[in-house]
Amino acid sequence: MKLAENKATLSFSNGSPSVELPVYQGSVGPDVVDIRKLYAQTGMFTYDPGFLSTAACQSAITYIDGDKGELLYRGYPIEQLATNCDFLETCHLLLYGELPNTEDKGKFTKLVTNHTMVNEQMQFFLRGFRRDAHPMAIMTGLVGALSAFYHDSTDINNPEHRNISAIRLIAKMPTLVAMAYKYTIGQPYMYPRNDLSYAGNFLHMMFATPCEEYKVSPVLERALDRIFILHADHEQNASTSTVRLCGSSGTNPFAAIAAGVACLWGPAHGGANEAALNMLYDIQKEGGVEKIGEFIKKVKDKNSSVKLMGFGHRVYKNYDPRAKLMQETCNEVLTELGLEKDPLFKLAKELEKIALEDEYFVSRKLYPNVDFYSGIVQRAIGIPVPLFTAIFALARTVGWIAQLNEMIGDPEYKIGRPRQLFTGSVKRDVQPLAKR
Repeated sequence: MKLAENKATLSFSNGSPSVELPVYQGSVGPDVVDIRKLYAQTGMFTYDPGFLSTAACQSAITYIDGDKGELLYRGYPIEQLATNCDFLETCHLLLYGELPNTEDKGKFTKLVTNHTMVNEQMQFFLRGFRRDAHPMAIMTGLVGALSAFYHDSTDINNPEHRNISAIRLIAKMPTLVAMAYKYTIGQPYMYPRNDLSYAGNFLHMMFATPCEEYKVSPVLERALDRIFILHADHEQNASTSTVRLCGSSGTNPFAAIAAGVACLWGPAHGGANEAALNMLYDIQKEGGVEKIGEFIKKVKDKNSSVKLMGFGHRVYKNYDPRAKLMQETCNEVLTELGLEKDPLFKLAKELEKIALEDEYFVSRKLYPNVDFYSGIVQRAIGIPVPLFTAIFALARTVGWIAQLNEMIGDPEYKIGRPRQLFTGSVKRDVQPLAKR
């Protein structure tokens, strides 16, 4: 970042002296007012619930322009990456700053592939969970437990340790997610296959059994790979900020990523695609396409608690660029599997059509987001709804690690310590029990 030519002047109506604050420019996006010395100079904090106007760090990884509907990984448009690259190339880009050449891609792919197995004791660890446990409950435990199995890469201040743990996490997350799924349905675990691609290997671990050969569909393989790319990173969202805050204490990388998994579980974050599909199920139960009009009326009613899930976004005030790509993938998958006439998918397409044409939603810029389509794609592939968020965590792991590594390497980073606007009782004395 560089210092801007202008400064911000903060003036007070009570006659207190004005304060000049430096303004910094990034390579793209809004300028930022540096308030680090505000408390020292004025005795005041800023108040910004939800961090609506606060830049908590400087980052060179991901950039979002919500008004334009633009998403860049290290400067590359998401549309180009999702069309021309695979997920492991995208991982290399996020971790190391550049897309790999042929030689680098081969080395990186081999490195990740050789770390896909997990310690055999992880199977026994799984047995402590109920069979009907939510996959994200299991994943939170499994990812946190990795630090108990891999002691040789838990020093977050050691660059080599961070790189080893990054490779291990990217490689082992598909294995852990597949194990969690197999455990909940009572099937035997399937070991990773080094001859398959990252997405192909995951599909094999999910759906193969020892009884018969499982052939990976190239269309489904590409669709899943695209889901991974589109969810790989998304700037300073809730889970990424959680990973950064957790990592700022110096905890090990596995614990920091486990914190991200826990945060992602929330229905307002990673659980949004699960919520979107559940919404479609509810409409289907009420009568399907014929009942969409009634559903839309409820959504528009301010006194109703009904919400349109999978539409709109906190940052994007235009069409989510990931949603356009996911829409294409959705159509490809449905065609491949012969599900174009599936009632639920017909319902989804009709709801999408109405929302894109209805002035109520258009004026509020409530466009379909990536969660709306990714849930449909995953259901078509055969992934159960409760596992959707775990798939999201699998994909987002590389973004979390890249952001964590960037923070640790930033000479300005300190342990995160937000302040507060206190509204509780002023100082008071404890009264004897008889006088309370």
